[in-house]
Amino acid sequence: MSVSIAYLAVLLIWSTTPLGIVWSAESINPSLAVLLRMLIALVLGALVIKIRKISIPWHKQALKLYSYSASGIFGGMLCTYLAAPYLTSGIISLVFGLSPVISALLAKHILAEPNISGIRKFSMLISLIGLAVVCSDKISFTDDSMYGGIYILLAVFFFSLSGVLVKSVTLAIHPLATTVGALTFATPMFLVSWLVLDGTLPIDLWQARSIWATLYLGVFGSLIGFYAYFTVLQKLSASTVTLITLVTPVIALSLGALLNGELINDKLIAGAFMVLFGLAIYHFGDSLALFKNKKTKSNE
Repeated sequence: MSVSIAYLAVLLIWSTTPLGIVWSAESINPSLAVLLRMLIALVLGALVIKIRKISIPWHKQALKLYSYSASGIFGGMLCTYLAAPYLTSGIISLVFGLSPVISALLAKHILAEPNISGIRKFSMLISLIGLAVVCSDKISFTDDSMYGGIYILLAVFFFSLSGVLVKSVTLAIHPLATTVGALTFATPMFLVSWLVLDGTLPIDLWQARSIWATLYLGVFGSLIGFYAYFTVLQKLSASTVTLITLVTPVIALSLGALLNGELINDKLIAGAFMVLFGLAIYHFGDSLALFKNKKTKSNE
C-alpha cells in the first residue's frame, strides 16, 4: 500500500469509525463489541500474514513495538467504546482532534522534541476553550454523561501516547506485521476487560445494525485501518499523520447528523470551529510567522 493511499484510507476510516462505534454499542455491550472487533481483525490479519508469507519478528525490539502499539489500541479503543453510550459520534471525533496537541506535549518529554512555541500554546488554548464550549452543552456533571467525557479524554491520551512511543522505536518491519503483532498483544487484554466488565453473551438481543457495524470495524476500522495507520506512521512524522484530525471531525459530524439524527446546534458549531481553528493555527501558525518574517526582511 502506497503512503498516499494509506493516508486516504486512514482519513476515510477515522471519519466513519466514531459512528460505527456508536452503532455497534447500541445493542452489544461495549466491552464485548470491541473484543469482537479485535478478534475479527486478528483472525483475518493472521490469515493474510500466512497467505502472503509475511515474517513477524518476535525479538526484544519488535516486542517493544507491539506493546507500544497495543497500548494505544487497548486503552484508546476500550475507553472510546465505554464513552460511546454517552456521547455522539461527532463529539467523539472532535475530541480525538486534540490528539496532535497531546502528542506534542508528550513528545516534548518522551522524545525530547523542541519547546512548544508561543503560537502553538495559544492555539492549544483556543482548542481547549472550543472543546469546553462543546462539552458544556453535552456533558453535565450531575448525571452519567460526565463519564463519557472522562472516558473519551483517556482514550485520546492513550492513543497519543502510543503514537509517540511507536515513533521512539527504530524498527523497519512490514506494517501488517506490526498490526498483527499489536493485535496479538491487545486482544487478550480486551478479553479480560470483557470478563471483568460484563462477561455475558446475549446474542438474542443484538440488532442487525450493531452486528454490521462491528463487522465493518473489525475489517476496515481495525485490520485495514491499523495497517494504513502504521504505514503512514512509519513514513511520516506523527504530527503529519494527525493532520487528518483537521478533516475527520467535519466528516464525522456530518455523517452523524445525516445517518444517526445527531443534533448540530449553534453551540456545537461554534465550539467545533474553535477546536479546528486552534488546530489549524497549531499546525500552520509557526510556518506562516516564519514566512512573514522572511518576507519582511527581504523587503528591508
